[in-house]
Amino acid sequence: MTFASKITIARICLVPVFAVLAFWYGSTVKAGAPDEPLRWWALGVFVLAASTDGVDGWVARRFNQCSKFGAFIDPIADKALLLTGVITLSLVDWGSPGWHLPPWFAAIVILRDCIILGGVRILWNHHREVKFAPHWSGKVCTVTQMFALGWVMLRVTLFSPTIPCAIAAVFTIWSSVAYIRQGYGILRGRELPQ
Repeated sequence: MTFASKITIARICLVPVFAVLAFWYGSTVKAGAPDEPLRWWALGVFVLAASTDGVDGWVARRFNQCSKFGAFIDPIADKALLLTGVITLSLVDWGSPGWHLPPWFAAIVILRDCIILGGVRILWNHHREVKFAPHWSGKVCTVTQMFALGWVMLRVTLFSPTIPCAIAAVFTIWSSVAYIRQGYGILRGRELPQ
């Protein structure tokens, strides 16, 4: 196993640590005595895990450690972190009652990933090579989802988390449509333009 893959595995290991800290902090909020160091620990673990995404890619390219295993495990680690963050922060209040991600936002994020996985399965069933080109809307989708998570965890009270979630939801749906079109093009034996 390459060093880059070990970094990716470390990211996966940090996911349950974040979830435990986040739920623990949420329980202190619910009890009416928020333990702020727990919130900062949860945020720190999340940021550390998210930052390793760029590090493992850089190490793989810089030291010629690209591997099939790394290419397979990296998106799983990314999705595990993002989905855990979205689900956890939609279930746990991180401040005054209602300071969390709206459940409808978590549902949209989960549905998008289910659609993509279902599409991959359909392509495999039709013996098509599953090779999705990253679409700009997918990248913006990830950034806006991370922004919504950060908004809740940092407790930016300028306005409700619903606003960043609505923006992220638009790009989540947009990227879903882009990947559906791409999958349909692969199924039909042609590539659709980006």
